Amino acid sequence: MPENKLKFLVDVGVGKKVEECLKENGYDVKTVRSIDPKAKDTEILKIAISESRMVITMDKDFGELVFKSGKSHAGVLILRMEDANGNEKAEIIRKILHEYEDKMKNRFCVFQDGRLRISR
Repeated sequence: MPENKLKFLVDVGVGKKVEECLKENGYDVKTVRSIDPKAKDTEILKIAISESRMVITMDKDFGELVFKSGKSHAGVLILRMEDANGNEKAEIIRKILHEYEDKMKNRFCVFQDGRLRISR
């Protein structure tokens, strides 16, 4: 596996379709569900930092942690797709990584209304 390829920590609400999609595309994936389904967001960030993993989540609270509380992270991707099913989320992940993977490492990203915003 190339070293520059992103590694992921998938949060509980994201779903198995996204996990399967990432694994099928050769990504190193861990899930919050397999570590501790009740893990607090700060704990999820700590795990992600210690293993250099980007968190994929549906949880807007990560924005609060990173921007208001100044928490460190190794990259966060928030999917603002509350009504999407697993297949739709997996397809979006595929498209995002195809187009933007090289720009996402250690960045805070939000996908909403068909657009990806990438900030520091």
